[in-house]
Amino acid sequence: MRLPDDTPPKLTNRAQLAQNRRRATADGMFLQELAADEVKDRLTEVNRTFTRPAIVTGFPEVWAESFPDAVIVPDDDILSLEQGAHDLVIHGLSLHWANDPVGQIIQSRRALINDGMFMGVMFGGQTLSELRAILSEVEVARTGGLSPRVVPMGEIRDLGALLQRSGLALPVADSAVRQVTYADAYALMRDLKTMGERNALDQRLMSPLNRAFFDDVKTRYAQHFPADDNRITASFEMIFLTGWAPDESQQKPLRPGSAAARLSDALGTAETKLSD
Repeated sequence: MRLPDDTPPKLTNRAQLAQNRRRATADGMFLQELAADEVKDRLTEVNRTFTRPAIVTGFPEVWAESFPDAVIVPDDDILSLEQGAHDLVIHGLSLHWANDPVGQIIQSRRALINDGMFMGVMFGGQTLSELRAILSEVEVARTGGLSPRVVPMGEIRDLGALLQRSGLALPVADSAVRQVTYADAYALMRDLKTMGERNALDQRLMSPLNRAFFDDVKTRYAQHFPADDNRITASFEMIFLTGWAPDESQQKPLRPGSAAARLSDALGTAETKLSD
């Protein structure tokens, strides 16, 4: 059956993603654990006690350990969240695989009480930038074309706009980049497997690549992105998205022209009027 023209293309093959996650191991959960710890630290800076948290994640064991009292649901296209039931919803490092990230945030917002908090953490555009560059370079050199091999990840400016599009108030987006070193490109790709983050794109190339292709990747990666002790560097950017379900008690910007004092008076400078 042909999809309607206004139906967005499917990004992720959910069956493949589920299979990748089943192959993940405890050793590969260090970034999930880092994300959960960072979320916990950020919540301590919020002057609020949350008693009804929920977490959306593809790795419930990791997040349950950090938030034992939270309701945990999978990151399915339709989230199993009760509307208006939570004062905090955390989207835990899986939003980059969403076919409809705006829809995921909207569903999270609807699960919040008024003035409830949404916090999402996801991989951003600098993640695996080195690997993406080398894979593209090798594939173009060997085949003359490109195929999708790493999930596209948004830039912080675009991801921050998702919060406003989703109807959240007081939106904030910030990022943190971690540099991880590996023995070589093969070690990096093995680690992606243990993370459950191997290629699950719906339009991925299905035919397997030969050893010569990956040997070329290994050689070029080491040349372009070396680290100390004959290792290589890989970047992982985590973007944190924060917003609140709208409520009348929240601060609102003043209307234009409603200021009670002149800026020039506060700065102690002369006011110069612009010509028409």
